[in-house]
Amino acid sequence: MEPATSSEFIVKFWGVRGSIPTPGKTTVRYGGNTSCVEMRIGGRRTIFDGGTGLQELSKDLMRDLPPETYMFFTHYHWDHIQGFPFFTPAFVEGHCLKIHGAVPQNGESLEKHFTERVLHTNSPVPLAGLHADMKFVDVVCGEALQIDDISIETTPLNHPNTAMGYRINWNGRSVFYCTDTEHFPDRLDEHVLALAQGADLLIYDAMYTDEEYHNPKSPKVGWGHSTWQEGVKIAKAAGVKNLAIFHHEPTHSDDFLDEMTKEVLEAFPNAFLAREGLEWHV
Repeated sequence: MEPATSSEFIVKFWGVRGSIPTPGKTTVRYGGNTSCVEMRIGGRRTIFDGGTGLQELSKDLMRDLPPETYMFFTHYHWDHIQGFPFFTPAFVEGHCLKIHGAVPQNGESLEKHFTERVLHTNSPVPLAGLHADMKFVDVVCGEALQIDDISIETTPLNHPNTAMGYRINWNGRSVFYCTDTEHFPDRLDEHVLALAQGADLLIYDAMYTDEEYHNPKSPKVGWGHSTWQEGVKIAKAAGVKNLAIFHHEPTHSDDFLDEMTKEVLEAFPNAFLAREGLEWHV
């Protein structure tokens, strides 16, 4: 495929919630779909994680389906894969779907893991209808990959069963998609800090507040997620230009997130809370 000829680098949030979809009247403004972020880079459509937000993205893609779509998975927990059985382009014959992800810990290939575990027989959609040309790319975490003139760096994240962060570099601009990671109590994560250096946008897993994380009655230590306060520390230490607070906790209502926004902006003025439908131009 010839490289597309667009100068745009646009990040669009299709799902910003963590752990479980949260539809309802208290999550209308920020959205209740689980993790799914699209990056339109030089005319290419790239997708990071396939939570329930992927269904709405698929409707948009079908209006003008490109010959190829690129998907990247941080890991394979439910809230990052559960939208895939409803991803319409996967059912379109002739469409090329390139799926990238780390080799699972049990050592089986990404293709085997995906077909036997992600595309589960209990899916409500008949998966025999998947007619797209699906190509699986095993990514070795810590190594870089190239898609035409797009350079993508990867790094391990601190999450149960592991996860992988992606830094996307194109035309002098950069976005670090860093979700499902837990900070360390005594230092900044050297892997996260390295890939965050000077990024135009850091999308950071800030599922909790510091108060929730350290709550003596129900602490979240060891659950694999971080706080917005730790995200601000990373952003400042790495010279990040803009910070997106992402992977919102299921019980955090729109009103709660509105109040959090005020605190975040006081600590880091070039920050925002991700919400469904938001487009950010890099």
